[in-house]
Amino acid sequence: MTTRHNNLKAIRPTSYFGKLNENMSSDERFQNETLRPIIKFQKDLFVEVFKNYIKKHKSMFYDLTIAKKVIYIENTIQKDIKFRNSIKGMIIGQFTIEEYLLYIENSSALNKRMMNIVKNQLVDNIQIFDIQLSQVV
Repeated sequence: MTTRHNNLKAIRPTSYFGKLNENMSSDERFQNETLRPIIKFQKDLFVEVFKNYIKKHKSMFYDLTIAKKVIYIENTIQKDIKFRNSIKGMIIGQFTIEEYLLYIENSSALNKRMMNIVKNQLVDNIQIFDIQLSQVV
């Protein structure tokens, strides 16, 4: 294996990311073996990227209720193509060559899985964005 391959694998979290068995689909296997570890590794970066997104969009996010903040996050990931592509790039850039070759076989379905995981991660960390507001005031 190449040095890049080994380095990328070495920096990923090794936590358990779902059951792996022979009956699962290749997309689910890719999600658990590749996407989840990369997204967990990139979590802090995604939080900072979303903070910047909020700031660039006049910080209206802070005035929303929790329920509307969740919707805001979902809409940002689903409808803001530039933001979505930026997140995808941060994930795909962490792929090994072998993982990229698997990814391009079914990129559409894997992109949906990818964005779903990132969305859930941002929603799970929604309180971090409110903490940021309290530190600014």
